[in-house]
Amino acid sequence: MKKFAAEEQGEMIVIPAGDVQLEGNLTMPDDPQGLVIFAHGSGSSRHSMRNLYVSNALNERGLATLLFDLLSPNEDAVDLQTTQLRFDIAFLAERLFHTLDWVTKDRRTNDLEVGLFGSSTGAGAALVAAAMRRRMVNAVVSRGGRPDLAGPSLANVWCPTLLIVGGNDKNVIELNRQARDKMRCEVDLEIVPHAAHLFEEPGAMEEVARLAGEWFQMHLRG
Repeated sequence: MKKFAAEEQGEMIVIPAGDVQLEGNLTMPDDPQGLVIFAHGSGSSRHSMRNLYVSNALNERGLATLLFDLLSPNEDAVDLQTTQLRFDIAFLAERLFHTLDWVTKDRRTNDLEVGLFGSSTGAGAALVAAAMRRRMVNAVVSRGGRPDLAGPSLANVWCPTLLIVGGNDKNVIELNRQARDKMRCEVDLEIVPHAAHLFEEPGAMEEVARLAGEWFQMHLRG
C-alpha cells in the first residue's frame, strides 16, 4: 500500500457510547470554519492513513477534524473474527449519534457546523446519521463509499452531499449512481480518473482531499 504523507495529531478524547467508550483524536486549528467527523470503513480505525491524509489537508484549510473508533477494543476483537459489526449500518450510525451528541456538549465544538466524511461502509452510516440528525449535520462527503447501504434514509438526507468514487471502481460507481438517484438533496458525484477503490494511484488521494476540502468549505459556515 502506498504510504501517504500523513500524521496523527490533535488531542486524545473519549466519547461515551452507552456501555462503551470510544477513543478519538480531535484537531482544532485556530478559529476553525467547521468540524468534520470521520466515519471509517469496514475493518478500519481512526488510524487509517487515508483518512489521516484527508484530515491533515482539511486542517490546513482551517477545518477542525475528529477521527474516532466506531468500535471499542473488545468489539473490534470480536469483529475481526465475525465481520458482523462493520456491516451493521444501524449500529455504526448509532455510534455517530453518540459522537454528534458529544460534539454538541463540548465547549470546543458546540458552536461549529458539522460535516461527516464517510469511507466504505462508514459512508452508509454517515448518511443515516445525516438523515436522522438533520439539524446537526450540514454536509456529507463519501470516499469510495457505499451510500446504497443507507437504504430508505437516502431520501431523508437534506444536507449537501458529495460522492467521490475512483474511475476504475466500476461496481461502486454504479452503486453510487443508484444512491444519488434516490436522494432529494443537493448531491454531486465526482469520479477520480484512473483511481481504484483505495485511491492508491499517484495523485488520487490528493484529488480526494481537494474535492472534500472545497465541499466542506463551501457548505460549512464559520
